Amino acid sequence: MSSSRAPARFAVIGNPVKHSRSPSIHEQFAAQTHISLSYERLEAPLDGFKETVTQFFASGGRGLNVTVPFKLEAWELAREHLSARARQAQAVNTLWMHQGALHGCNTDGVGLVSDLKRLGVSGEGARILIVGAGGAARGVMGPLLETGCRQLHIVNRTAERAHQLIAEWKASNSSNTPHQILTSGGLNDAASPAGWDVVINATASSLGGQAPELPSGLYAPGAWAYDMMYAAQPTPFMEQARADGAAHTSDGLGMLVGQAAESFFLWHGKRPDILPVLASLRAELNGS
Repeated sequence: MSSSRAPARFAVIGNPVKHSRSPSIHEQFAAQTHISLSYERLEAPLDGFKETVTQFFASGGRGLNVTVPFKLEAWELAREHLSARARQAQAVNTLWMHQGALHGCNTDGVGLVSDLKRLGVSGEGARILIVGAGGAARGVMGPLLETGCRQLHIVNRTAERAHQLIAEWKASNSSNTPHQILTSGGLNDAASPAGWDVVINATASSLGGQAPELPSGLYAPGAWAYDMMYAAQPTPFMEQARADGAAHTSDGLGMLVGQAAESFFLWHGKRPDILPVLASLRAELNGS
């Protein structure tokens, strides 16, 4: 890109959004790949998401990362041009314009699976438990199923919401996923006689300093506990998992970087190196 041109404009949109690390992540990706861009935080009014998105693209914006609470609204806005992943998830976290039309994708599940691979966790044949039945869970179901897991069990404080998520998933996805692979229940239904190989916290409980109210004895030998939230210290869910016998724990910082890398690829056609960016963010988070 010529140095005389203004850099391409990107942003993360949400409410609140002031603590988002997306600008730092994408700026580091851009430096790696020698791409000129600007990346900002864009806080939309809770009742003004559509108007804010329209104005952003009308003024020359190139792409948006979408965070809470707007992923469902983003899906509605881009529903005429959705990726397969976005159609599966019925939620969008990445928007861009192409030939005058708004396009949407969901990169959350790709980010999670890539981080699990980085940690050495294979989904093939694994028994996976997801805690929470909101948008975070919905966004990762497809990529997790594609790993070839043996069972994907979703539990929620309100069991009906988990059942509804499974029903909606099966209604909107024409896959041949056997019924025994995709199951649901309440938090009290989280236990399994053989234990779980991977337990994923898709709730925001750790942000409130609490762990989900889960029964004990969840973890199979060598199991992983993964919290989609991240912090400088082990999250309450990670501490709960260790006390319950999880062999390994991780927070979701790697997922954050992984989903951003997939968005970056969709926008620019280049795959950045995740590892140095993750190391930089971890050091920043730890204050070193």
